[in-house]
Amino acid sequence: MSAAGSLAAWNPLALWYSDGWTVTKRNLIKIKRSPDVLVFAVIQPIMFVLLFSQVYGGAISVQGTDYVQFLMAGIFAQTVVFGSTFSGSAMAQDLKEGIIDRFRSLPMSSSAVLIGRTNGDLLLNTISMVIMMATGLFVGWRVNSSPAEFFAGVGLLLLFSYSFSWVMALLGMSVKSPEVINNASFLILFPLTFVSVAFVPSDTLPDPLRIFAEWNPVSALVQAARELFGNEGTAPVPDIWTLQNPITTVLIGVTVMLVVFVPLCIRKFASISSR
Repeated sequence: MSAAGSLAAWNPLALWYSDGWTVTKRNLIKIKRSPDVLVFAVIQPIMFVLLFSQVYGGAISVQGTDYVQFLMAGIFAQTVVFGSTFSGSAMAQDLKEGIIDRFRSLPMSSSAVLIGRTNGDLLLNTISMVIMMATGLFVGWRVNSSPAEFFAGVGLLLLFSYSFSWVMALLGMSVKSPEVINNASFLILFPLTFVSVAFVPSDTLPDPLRIFAEWNPVSALVQAARELFGNEGTAPVPDIWTLQNPITTVLIGVTVMLVVFVPLCIRKFASISSR
């Protein structure tokens, strides 16, 4: 028996880590064998960057900053949130194909499947982020902050995406079929991403939508990314606590999502049976 195998045999934490890493590798190999998943995950953010910057950019004016600088943080936030849906769709598909039942029959940690699934999404979102930033540089986006702030911004976006993957994983285990997950997730994702400060300032929205946008957690993520990338310009920020303290708001939101949805996902996974 190898040293790693011996350690896993008596150390529950090492066993949990080994199981999680094994399932993560399984999901990465699955992506490698289905490159179309990666291709479409990359194409979508490129389309949004080009659409909003080149088609709509000339018609949208934001006080105190160039629209491309204003836009890119919103595109980053939208992409990592949309990318989190892979956890839900993959869990629903694995349930339909009976893969989850096979995992449950093995002597492994029940949370390892969920860890591996959300880790796979994190990698996809990281690749998408790199491609988006390259596209943003091509259309004129620039980082106007220090390297430490830049990497903090990237880390915050990926941390939010990872925590939101657990929300989508629970949704994926709750729907009746994989075909339902896209429609169900869009009912959540579209209001969160489009009724926010991602693409237009909140003061341009009707009052009900403005209030929703200003308290929307995705708006806080977008504002935090703008500040950390140095793209906020001189436009006034609404006098709302979540937008005045966006980094703190995002960290609170991430903590709440992990504390609430990780146990819910593990409990749901333990209770589901073959469909």
